[in-house]
Amino acid sequence: MKQTGCCTFARPHLLAALPCALVLTCAPFQATHAADNAPERERLAALVRQIELADRLAEHAASTVSQERARYHFDYARLRADLRRVRTGLHDYLVPQRAQPRDPIPLIGDYVRRDDREESTP
Repeated sequence: MKQTGCCTFARPHLLAALPCALVLTCAPFQATHAADNAPERERLAALVRQIELADRLAEHAASTVSQERARYHFDYARLRADLRRVRTGLHDYLVPQRAQPRDPIPLIGDYVRRDDREESTP
């Protein structure tokens, strides 16, 4: 008996099924990878909620701060701006619009505001 076509695949339907088999074999690994990311996403979502609470507390504190004359005041507006930026960065990570969210502008971080109105002493 003469062997012909030794280099060709004898069952082409099996070759067509190979990509499907690979996808089905790799699907549990992708689900596991997505499931591994779920706790991080939950923690980050909780962090966003905590930042929103801190923002509301800062807003309330800014509206109830006494208007006494002091040299140093806490700058609630800067704090709220930084909280907004961090919240936006976390939201961009959790719901990405591109591969890697990036915000090169640094936070302000200095929350002490000096009152330049010095009392003049005679």
